[in-house]
Amino acid sequence: MNNHWMRRQRRLGYVFIGPSMIGVLLFFLIPAAYSLGLVFTDYKFMNPKVGFVGLDNVTRMLHDKLFYLSLKNTVLFLVAVPVSIALGFVVAVILNQRIYLKKLLRALYFMPYITSGVAVAFVWMLLFQPKQGPINGFLRGIGIEHPPGWLSTTTSSMFAIDIIWIWFLMGYNMIIYLAALQEVSPELLEAAKIDGARPGQLLRKIIWPLVSPTTFLLLVTGMIMTIKTFGIIQATTQGGPGNSTTILSLYVYQNAFRYYDMGYAATISWALFIIILIITVIQWIGQKRWVHY
Repeated sequence: MNNHWMRRQRRLGYVFIGPSMIGVLLFFLIPAAYSLGLVFTDYKFMNPKVGFVGLDNVTRMLHDKLFYLSLKNTVLFLVAVPVSIALGFVVAVILNQRIYLKKLLRALYFMPYITSGVAVAFVWMLLFQPKQGPINGFLRGIGIEHPPGWLSTTTSSMFAIDIIWIWFLMGYNMIIYLAALQEVSPELLEAAKIDGARPGQLLRKIIWPLVSPTTFLLLVTGMIMTIKTFGIIQATTQGGPGNSTTILSLYVYQNAFRYYDMGYAATISWALFIIILIITVIQWIGQKRWVHY
């Protein structure tokens, strides 16, 4: 009877996970295997002639200066992740206190994350407008005669994209940290205060270590999300000016849907996958030293 019940429960489990597994198979595993096959071809979109080229696409990528520039820009883009995590933590700690309108403030901070990426890009393009934008207007008002060109110059465009991405991610990080802060024992904090711990010590010695699993989660997911994203950059600069904001995911998109070079785009996408895998493994190994469960 017990074995029969176990088999029935197992079959029921397969029924529940079946639709999800079919979706993973159809929309992730099969396309991934197909793209891996494209790496070794010269497949062009709408061209019926497909030839086997071996490792020519890999060799081309390793000698592609724009690939290395995109890799550099991707690294600069990733800087936004820890900054947004740090700011999200600070805002979460503040909004976890007894302050006026904290529910409204939480909603306002979180709103950018659920806003359309195109809308976000349009608003920031107006804010960063070099001559008539409010940001440069403010900078001129405080005495800066030559404010940055932001999205219009190669020297400041990636910095401007980082600012947009930090603003976009910070609300999400704040909400996750707020949930983690609810699990911090008030008795533990009260005992530390009785022992003479100052607010800064409470933050560094107690609260931060206790929410370190949340920090690790946000770091891993934030890195992966940042490396994969390209919508905001495509909407604001389209990788310009002068490819100064072209990151790897955008470079994959350009090769696939602008130049229709599917074989080379697949090669770059698999390089992107390997980079994500390496970063995740490094984080997973390193978390043993600073994450406290």
